[in-house]
Amino acid sequence: MAEQLHAEGGASPKSETLMEKIADKLHIGGGDGSSSDSDADERKQPKPSAPPAPAEVATESFVDSAAAAAAEAKAKVFRLFGREEPIHKVLGGGKPADVFLWRNRNISAGVLGGATAIWILFELLGYHLLTFVCHGLIFSLGLLFLWSNASSFINKSPPRIPEVIIPEDLVLNIALSTRYEINRAFANLRQIALGRDIKKFLIVIAGLWLLSVLGSCCNFLTLVYIVFVVLHTVPILYEKYEDQIDSYGEKGWVEIKKQYAVFDAKVLSKVPRGPLKDKKH
Repeated sequence: MAEQLHAEGGASPKSETLMEKIADKLHIGGGDGSSSDSDADERKQPKPSAPPAPAEVATESFVDSAAAAAAEAKAKVFRLFGREEPIHKVLGGGKPADVFLWRNRNISAGVLGGATAIWILFELLGYHLLTFVCHGLIFSLGLLFLWSNASSFINKSPPRIPEVIIPEDLVLNIALSTRYEINRAFANLRQIALGRDIKKFLIVIAGLWLLSVLGSCCNFLTLVYIVFVVLHTVPILYEKYEDQIDSYGEKGWVEIKKQYAVFDAKVLSKVPRGPLKDKKH
């Protein structure tokens, strides 16, 4: 009996130690599971977005500065006659500019062809303006008169002749614009005659001399036709090759300024100039 009790007493510590080991293992496994759950929760939580890298910020600022520099350089590009607007706006915009720049090829070709026909009629064939107007009116009135009287015999409707009325506002606007331009031209001529701007004086003298040379070579009608052809060819060519023409123009303008500086130092600086202000009486 004592031996049996001794055997049971020896086995109980072993069973207790075995149970303790199993409990420890279960406790460790539970700890791993809780840690894994916490890790999963942390993964599910949204992470704050990282601030942009310094390299990206530097790249964006470089691109912005480069674009601003390009726009500034484009604005400082040399343009003929100090032009800052497109050639379409310089020509006045609207339909006249569209005709000069051949926006509608049919209309531009028709206008240029009509001007050429008029020049050939008056210049080459020797037709006179008054004779042409009278013959045109005779032909038009005779044709309309016959049509109006013959319409009742041929069972056709008479011609519809529109009633032409020149609006008063149009005439007044044209008169006011003409008056303003004439007064401005007189004011500029007065300023030039007073000797206040030698540069403008030389430009006007050169332009008048050039017109006199052209007038001695051709009559007024031919001169008007040449100007008309130039207006239909030069603007479209300039718009097409704008950068190349402006580049050559810049080089030529620099050379002209050099020559003008020499001429000013040797000649113009020694010419006495008029008073800067008019004397008040």
